[in-house]
Amino acid sequence: MLSSRIKIIFLNTICKPVSNLTFDNMSQSEEKIILSPKLQQALDEITRGTEEVLPLEELKKKLVQSEKIGIPLKIKAGFDPTAPDLHLGHTVLLQKLKTFQTLGHDIYFLIGDYTAMIGDPTGKSETRPKLTLEQVLENAETYKEQVFKILDPKKTKVVFNSSWLEKLHLKDVLDITSRYTVARMLERDDFSKRYASGVSISLVEFLYPLMQGYDSVALEADVELGGTDQKFNLLVGRNLQASYDKSAQVILTMPLLVGLDGSKKMSKSLGNYVSIQEPALEIFGKLMSISDSLMWTYYILLGDEPLTEIENLKKLVEQGKLHPKECKSDLALQITTRFHSPKEALMVKEEWNNIHSAQKTGLPSQIEKFEYKLTGEDGAAIGLLNVLRLAKLCQSNSDARRGVESGAVYEIDITSNEEKRQQDLKRQLFVGDYIFRFGKRKFRKIKIS
Repeated sequence: MLSSRIKIIFLNTICKPVSNLTFDNMSQSEEKIILSPKLQQALDEITRGTEEVLPLEELKKKLVQSEKIGIPLKIKAGFDPTAPDLHLGHTVLLQKLKTFQTLGHDIYFLIGDYTAMIGDPTGKSETRPKLTLEQVLENAETYKEQVFKILDPKKTKVVFNSSWLEKLHLKDVLDITSRYTVARMLERDDFSKRYASGVSISLVEFLYPLMQGYDSVALEADVELGGTDQKFNLLVGRNLQASYDKSAQVILTMPLLVGLDGSKKMSKSLGNYVSIQEPALEIFGKLMSISDSLMWTYYILLGDEPLTEIENLKKLVEQGKLHPKECKSDLALQITTRFHSPKEALMVKEEWNNIHSAQKTGLPSQIEKFEYKLTGEDGAAIGLLNVLRLAKLCQSNSDARRGVESGAVYEIDITSNEEKRQQDLKRQLFVGDYIFRFGKRKFRKIKIS
């Protein structure tokens, strides 16, 4: 057992933040490469919105070499199928893959079906639960459908890391682990914090970055993309490639997209996300809810406009010559069109304006209907909370209760279209026709008979 003092000295020696690391196969003093105007333009598009490119001069070399010999670069990004649908935060990487694809490079959309059963510990304070094979495969199928809303299916190689990882024998795994030390693993910030605070780290968690890194060895990737929280894992891949005498990949990290709340990264668990499978009106409406300042980040990371055009729009807004709502509406329309048809996107834009304009009725042109026939158990009426749940304006009676208590439920007069907030938890609905709004965007025509 290490004494407390020795343990502290040991930790101070090996537990350095990943941002301060100097990796063995990354030269920091390379000669600057001058690119042709065509390649410089390509580089500008590639580096748009990026957090880091490590090392930048190597990326330039790879671009020059690719053009010279006429062989596209292999661009890799890995996704663990830990949830059945993707949100806009995931599409930041997809947009960057699309940039490389447009420039003529080979795109490898890697589904980490095998590593998902390990569970990525990045940013976690405790061991993550592993997914079952059935969950992984089901989620992976939905990913394949969703990514082609952005990437060209004919030019995208969808690969599963089980193709090579499940073929590894124990001696192969031991060989991979021999190429990395525990000290190097503890350089990762979340591992070092957990170790220092006495929170357990299973050995299988050390395997995750090694397995992800081996993906780059198997694919012989030239460039790997990932979020800033994946930097350590991406660099493991670069170092493993070098240890196998392969050309080391360049690392390109993208910032984590801030969610609708304007403070935390977009996440389904935090409820501040926009799913790319949501109805068009929901996507458009959620994007219209972001702050004016956050809008510019979304433009850079998710939009298609050149940076010069975005900067010009920003100046016009600052000068008072353009209302930020117009810019936000254009962005929301662009992103909604990406996941739905242009016709539908234009319809929901008009719909949203109709709902939120003081000159309009405040009602969508089409509202989903729900009919409920009273039973002997109901008697002459049914409770408002039950109706809100049954009409799928919310998921449960508890959600309905919270909505009523927070003032998010409105009844709309069928004749005048005037809204009245409903805050009576014991409200009973008798035979008749009603219109309710739950939150900002959910409407329902309800018929009780």
